[in-house]
Amino acid sequence: MVIVRSLVWFAFGIVGGFVAAHLVNKDPRGQELFAQLDSRISEFTDRMSDAYHEQETRLSDILDDAKGVAASAAGHAADAVNHAGDAVGSAAAAAKKTLSPSD
Repeated sequence: MVIVRSLVWFAFGIVGGFVAAHLVNKDPRGQELFAQLDSRISEFTDRMSDAYHEQETRLSDILDDAKGVAASAAGHAADAVNHAGDAVGSAAAAAKKTLSPSD
């Protein structure tokens, strides 16, 4: 019952808002008020959009840098593994040569 009553009051509020806006818009001062309001809202949304795109670009640059660093680190790690494998192979060959009976 409380929910229904709340929904009815909500609907009355929406309808009342539309009626009030319609009445205010009929007056030239009301039209000027709505024009100013529209201008301010447009300015706000433009600023928000610009800030969003600026932040998006900034984060994209950071991600690109991080990808480059990760790729470089992966390359260095691969080189280190290859050098370690070569070192192990050389050590194994030296140990085999040392432990094998001489002819």
